[in-house]
Amino acid sequence: MLPNLLHWIVGKPQPSHHQLNNSQRSCIFCGAYSTNRSDFDIIWEDQEFVAFRDIRPSAQHHIQLIPKAHIESVRKLSQKDVNMLRRMEEIGHSVLDSFNVPVSKRKMGFHIPPFNSVLHLHLHVQSLPYISLIYRLKYPFVRGFGGYEKGFSWFAEIGQAIRILEKGHRVTVTPC
Repeated sequence: MLPNLLHWIVGKPQPSHHQLNNSQRSCIFCGAYSTNRSDFDIIWEDQEFVAFRDIRPSAQHHIQLIPKAHIESVRKLSQKDVNMLRRMEEIGHSVLDSFNVPVSKRKMGFHIPPFNSVLHLHLHVQSLPYISLIYRLKYPFVRGFGGYEKGFSWFAEIGQAIRILEKGHRVTVTPC
């Protein structure tokens, strides 16, 4: 029981996203850049990433930015993925620039499994304020303490995720 609870909170040891097989690669977000493009309101795209509007937006501008390579979640990332996250952050800022969103009204981050709805890495790119308090609660920013970048939370802002991975750690729900 205790190991199962610990794995639920911290996450089971998982293979690198570079080791996924084809059955693990089928997901709804993969359709955004392949078979079901018409189901997505795509607003930005290049060879590696695609950005589309969230179907249930929490803010006036709520964009999902995903890599075209299938990566299950932020928990699968390691230190070698830091440059990819930096690129995602740059793209997120560029998208918000196109909507004239002031830097002080921007929020970008990831839900951490099991608190995410789609098993494909997706960066929430948002303009504040949120539409309601309920939506605001879905994206908590919890500062770290001691040597931790992030406190106990199901959401990690992009900067937190980058700093955690730079230190060689994994992004989890627990402080990291």
